[in-house]
Amino acid sequence: MYAGKRIRVLIIDDSLMFRTAIAKSLEQDPQLEVAGTASGAFDAKDKISSLAPDVITLDVEMPGMSGIDFLKTVMPKHPIPVIAVSGADSMVFEAMRAGAVDFIAKPEDSEMAAFSRELASKIKIASVARLVGPILRDPTSAKRGPVPCSPLEALTGDCGKNMLVAIGASTGGTEATSRILKALPAGMPGIVIVQHMPPVFTQMYAERLDRETLLTVHEAQDGMPILAGHAYVAPGDAHLRVARRGAELIAKVGGTEKVSGHCPSVNVLFESVAEVMGNRSVGILLTGMGADGATGLLRMKEKGAYTIGQDKQSSVVYGMPMEAMKLGAVLREAPLEAIPGALLEQLKRPIRP
Repeated sequence: MYAGKRIRVLIIDDSLMFRTAIAKSLEQDPQLEVAGTASGAFDAKDKISSLAPDVITLDVEMPGMSGIDFLKTVMPKHPIPVIAVSGADSMVFEAMRAGAVDFIAKPEDSEMAAFSRELASKIKIASVARLVGPILRDPTSAKRGPVPCSPLEALTGDCGKNMLVAIGASTGGTEATSRILKALPAGMPGIVIVQHMPPVFTQMYAERLDRETLLTVHEAQDGMPILAGHAYVAPGDAHLRVARRGAELIAKVGGTEKVSGHCPSVNVLFESVAEVMGNRSVGILLTGMGADGATGLLRMKEKGAYTIGQDKQSSVVYGMPMEAMKLGAVLREAPLEAIPGALLEQLKRPIRP
């Protein structure tokens, strides 16, 4: 963090009332300083250089130049972490794709206090975020070809049916996970995902991934069978676990208590995968602040799973994978663009004893 120095924030929003409310609430935090406000993208363009903010909060839907266009045209010249502020719609994912490091949903009037606390937390995380440029797809991670099989599965005809891939991510993870899934073939083993994200947005995120990848992607529901060629995103207000129902692998969705500071929690998912799937699983821990997923990934490794951690250079926030590395939970650390290839390579190998 900015030790001994307050984090300077520029607030961009077309609503004077909302700008004023955000500024007033953020100034109550001793670690934050409101460097200034702007009524729109054009106003902000003239203020960025003189105000020198550390973090920008950006209304996505504004008249004139939208927040998305602002990210695409202005921010390449001013590489400053941006938190998108959006209504509950898919525009937020366009903002993430355009370069925002995180997002937060616009609140109702009654939710302003909780919104302000969450925004302050996200600003502090964004202040240490690494701005990652466009990531080229690893040429070994083509989205075509047959289901990757181990020799044993190829012989038994069980290719893809008895393996499971688990992915955990937080800040920066919406795009990181998307880039991984886009590089995978349709016939993958089942994939279960925890991305720290609010309710409603997880459903929209799953729908977006379903449109943009060769996989069939769902927001997980309790009791839903986990099938090859499908991916399942934990809902934003409940934990996701995996379980057996006879010979069938299913999603178990439930519980709202925070674990490792989060609901859904990556640790909860990874620990269930470790117990149910053991050496027939691959765990992938991506960018994010904190330590959620680190102990769960270690448990997966101890049970014989193959474990991958995103490296520092490609992580927006090198927190969760760093903590997993410290625990010795990561068998392979890789840049984001190489993770799909590393995953496919591992799935073609014999099952680890």
